[in-house]
Amino acid sequence: MIKLSKVKVLSLAVTGIFAIILIFAWPVYQTLAHKNKIAFLPFYRFIAIPKESPGQQILYNPVYQNAAEQMQALLTRHKNDINAPAISAAVAINDQLVWAGVSGWADIEAKIPASPQSQFRIGSTAKALTGTALARMVDANLIDLDQPISNYMQNLPNEQWRQITPRQLASHMAGLPHYKENTDYLGFYKTLTLSTRYEQVEDALSVFDSSELLFSPGKNFSYSSLGTVLLSAIMENAAATPYLDIMQQEVFTPSGMQSTMAEFKGENSDNLVNFYWNDEGRSQQVRKWRKVDLSHRLAGGGFISTSSDLVKMGMAVLRDDFISPATRKTFWTPQTLPDGSETPHGYSLGWRVLTRKLDSELGDITFANHGGVSRGAQSWLMVIPEYQMSVAVNINANTEVFWDFAKVSMQIAKAFIKVKIQAKIQERNHLYSKAANPPN
Repeated sequence: MIKLSKVKVLSLAVTGIFAIILIFAWPVYQTLAHKNKIAFLPFYRFIAIPKESPGQQILYNPVYQNAAEQMQALLTRHKNDINAPAISAAVAINDQLVWAGVSGWADIEAKIPASPQSQFRIGSTAKALTGTALARMVDANLIDLDQPISNYMQNLPNEQWRQITPRQLASHMAGLPHYKENTDYLGFYKTLTLSTRYEQVEDALSVFDSSELLFSPGKNFSYSSLGTVLLSAIMENAAATPYLDIMQQEVFTPSGMQSTMAEFKGENSDNLVNFYWNDEGRSQQVRKWRKVDLSHRLAGGGFISTSSDLVKMGMAVLRDDFISPATRKTFWTPQTLPDGSETPHGYSLGWRVLTRKLDSELGDITFANHGGVSRGAQSWLMVIPEYQMSVAVNINANTEVFWDFAKVSMQIAKAFIKVKIQAKIQERNHLYSKAANPPN
C-alpha cells in the first residue's frame, strides 16, 4: 500500500478544492465578463465586424418599393451605428407580409450573411407570444384570468403562490422575483451558469420555487420573467396540454409562424445566427457569446424567431377570428395599481401599450409592443391597430440603451404608413374619377 506524505496529501486536497471551486466559479465568471461586470481574461479572442455589410430584402407588395429601398439602406446605417453584426426587420400591413429586410452577418468567421430567414433570440418578446396564447385560452374558456392559480395546478411547490391569479402573473403584479431578486440560491446560481436543460416547464419552477414573494399579489408591480414561467405552467395545467404544444396549436400554426420555436429545439437550425458580445454597442471588436441554455425561462425569454414570423403574429392578434375584440381589449389595457396609477410603461397582459408621437405630420400613434434583451441579441415587436400594421426588428448583439436599437422601428413604421396613406388617397381619387366619368 502506497503511503503519501502529509505534504502530498495536503497538496492533493488543495488541488481538489481548487478544481471544485474552478468548476463552479468558471461559468459565473463567464457570465459576469459577458455582462461587463468584470474584464475578460487576456486569452479571450475578439474579431472585427467586417466593414462590408451584405444585405437582402424581399418585397411582397410593389406598392411599397420606395419605402423598402429607403428602409433597407437605413438598416445598414443603423446596424453600423450600434455595432451589430446583423440586423433584421419586417413589416406586415392589412394581414399581409409586405417587406422583410436584413443587413450584415449571421456568422462573421464563416462569412455567412444574414438572410430574411435568419432566426434570432427574441428575449422577453416571448412574453407577447405567451400572452397571445393565454388570450386564445381565455376565448376558449380554458382559463379564467381572475381565479387563483391553485384552481388549475394543485401541486404548487410554494404555498405563497396559491392565491395568485393568471392576470397578476401576466401583468407582473404577482410579486414574483426577477432573476436578481431570486432568493432560491441554487436556482439563482443556475440562472448565472445557464447550463441546465429543462425539458419540462414544471421542472423549471425549481429555479425559484423557494424564493419569497416581493409583495402580496396584486399590491404592486415588479417585472418578472420567472412569473411568466409560472404562468406557462398554469396554462399547460389548465389546458391539460404541454406548453410548447399550446404555443404551436394556438399561436405558431394559425399565424403561419414556421421559424419560431424554443431555442433548445432549434439550436441546430441552419438559420440560427451566431450571437455576439459587442460591449453593449460600444465596440466594433466582438466575440461570439458563450454557449448558454435558456430553457429555464422559455415562456419569458427562451424562443428564437424571425422578424417575419413576429409580424405575422402581430397581424394575427388584430383579427377578430383569432382573438375576440373583448379579449384583445382586456389584454391591451394597462392594469391599475392599488394607488390608482397605471402599471409602468403601459404594461397590460403580456404586452405594453404606449402612445408616442411619430412626427408632426402623422401625430401620435398608439401601439401594443414588447421588447426583449437576451444573450447577444435584442428584439422588438410593435402592432399599430390604427394602420393595421406590425413592425419587428432583431439584432444579434446588444446596446446599452434598448431604445438606441429599437428606435429604428419608428422610422420604418413612418415610411410604410405614409405610403399606405398615399395609396389609399390614390385609390379613393380613382374611384371618384370613375364615378364622375362613367363609361358610355
